[in-house]
Amino acid sequence: MLLPGESIEKLSDKIELIVSKEHTFGTDTILLADFSMPKKHEFAVELGTGCGAIPLYWCSMVQVKSVIAIDIQLAACSQLIRSIKLNHIENIIKVINADIRNPIKDIPLHSCDLVVCNPPYKVTGGGLVNDNDHRRIARHEHECTIDDVSKAAARLLNFGGRLCICQRMERLCDVMDSMRKSGIEPKKIRFVQQRTSSAPKLFLIEGKKGAKPGMVALPTLLIENNDRTLSDEMKRIYKYYGEKK
Repeated sequence: MLLPGESIEKLSDKIELIVSKEHTFGTDTILLADFSMPKKHEFAVELGTGCGAIPLYWCSMVQVKSVIAIDIQLAACSQLIRSIKLNHIENIIKVINADIRNPIKDIPLHSCDLVVCNPPYKVTGGGLVNDNDHRRIARHEHECTIDDVSKAAARLLNFGGRLCICQRMERLCDVMDSMRKSGIEPKKIRFVQQRTSSAPKLFLIEGKKGAKPGMVALPTLLIENNDRTLSDEMKRIYKYYGEKK
């Protein structure tokens, strides 16, 4: 089941996840998973799933109807497929190795209720570029820009369907502009701070396809209390996983 360099992380008492140096996850992934939690009737798609932490987190927390997890990297897809088998949830999560810049033939147009993506944070040419292909794809917009994400979501979502994204603050205008160009109206935003004395570094945003303008700001999400202990909300989000931190 495990290849060299891989290990197993427990997301809950019933869901485990295979991680590797190339395909793993961080706090931002868990925050997006919680923010975008699907309703039990929703058909969801994750773009750029990597190790699949988001759909597996969903399965550890709520009753999930159906998820398709897409990634351009074959190794990531193989790793996630083994995680799915490990948890015996083949009937819930399907993995597709594909480039989201192209139509996904296995998913009918405008059929999804929820699309989620934790896209590369840096624009091409922004910051130091990692020599590792896996990390470069995950961190820089070489294979996937925010416009690619919005266009793919617009093809997949039904009217009123949701697109949820986590990004760094410096990309806020890019994300909102990209959503609107694709007919997805930003409706909810939540800023993420390490603690009250810190400026927000991340934001979580939800857009709805075909919605009218009008966005609300949710209460700021604090990672830590001022004494640097984990905040009550982060304890809720982490649940079992957070107990190991």
